[in-house]
Amino acid sequence: MSTKTSIEWTEQTWNPTVGCSKISPGCAHCYAEVMAKRLQAMGVKGYENGFCLTLLPTRLAEPMKRKQPTVYFVNSMSDLFHEEIPDSYLLQILEVMRLASQHTFQILTKRAERMADFFSKNQVPNNVWLGVTMEDRAYGLPRLRALSRIPAAVRFVSIEPLLEDLGEIDLTGIHWVIVGGESGPKARPMRSEWVLNIQRQCDEHGIAFFFKQWGGWSADGKKRGKKLNGRLLNGRTWDAVPFMEKR
Repeated sequence: MSTKTSIEWTEQTWNPTVGCSKISPGCAHCYAEVMAKRLQAMGVKGYENGFCLTLLPTRLAEPMKRKQPTVYFVNSMSDLFHEEIPDSYLLQILEVMRLASQHTFQILTKRAERMADFFSKNQVPNNVWLGVTMEDRAYGLPRLRALSRIPAAVRFVSIEPLLEDLGEIDLTGIHWVIVGGESGPKARPMRSEWVLNIQRQCDEHGIAFFFKQWGGWSADGKKRGKKLNGRLLNGRTWDAVPFMEKR
């Protein structure tokens, strides 16, 4: 179902599939897995299989029922390009996004090569933003290169959890960068110089920069609760969001 969310960079979530499987270090402490198991225990419809991948075609039409223009994060509880989701189902989701043109849909994946392959055969609607997750150089940089091949109106990168210094990054063709630290009891630390390195590069290239959170570790390197650490970076919030660009 589509749901109002506390995720700072979107408005609603839409989950035509739920569940996933781990493929990289960024998956280690997956918030969606924890939430799915909690919802399963509560008996919430759609989570009968916990975090096992599950297609939910009854949710496909939900965005078309909402007339007010809305920013949707697609599959916050899964990965749209998971290898077990058939192309035929992806095409149904794509058609919904095309028909619901009043909305903006944000797709974020760790399976960037499959996304690039899918959109080499299918046009990206102008109301669809495509993004990849980057947690480190080894896994993140190849995803970024795959994303750069796709002719999307907006291409974005979610660098969360940021697990190491990424050094100099080729951000050619990227419109938006989101950075955040990991939260939860097993959160891995994020250093302020890693974040500032990314912010500097975004500033140099005119890229919208959004700092989402410090997570479980503060700017001074101490472990605290997520709310106590807040969102300030160098004494201010960074909430830039890109405008839609016509191809």
